[in-house]
Amino acid sequence: MATLKAPVVACIWKVANLERNTQDGKVVTVHYTVAATDDTYAASAYGSLGLDGDVTTPYSELTEDQIIGWVKESFGAEKVAEVEEALQSQLDEQRAPTKAAGVPW
Repeated sequence: MATLKAPVVACIWKVANLERNTQDGKVVTVHYTVAATDDTYAASAYGSLGLDGDVTTPYSELTEDQIIGWVKESFGAEKVAEVEEALQSQLDEQRAPTKAAGVPW
């Protein structure tokens, strides 16, 4: 029996929140989400990343694209791909479940 596989869906990375020091405005933690959807199903992931380096961009001038770039750079291409593949696997499982729960009565 062939497994129905959803088409590869683009994953959307977003910043959920930032934690910063109030004295100097430096961002110390990024909270992010990654979402994948098709016409019927959705999958998502949430994570946090502590920033070790100095953020030189003033807090008021930071952009979401810049922050997501930091997260992806910190992860590296292999881990970014793993996150996105995991979301694709969740979509595939929703489309064609391989496990079920319940009772026969």
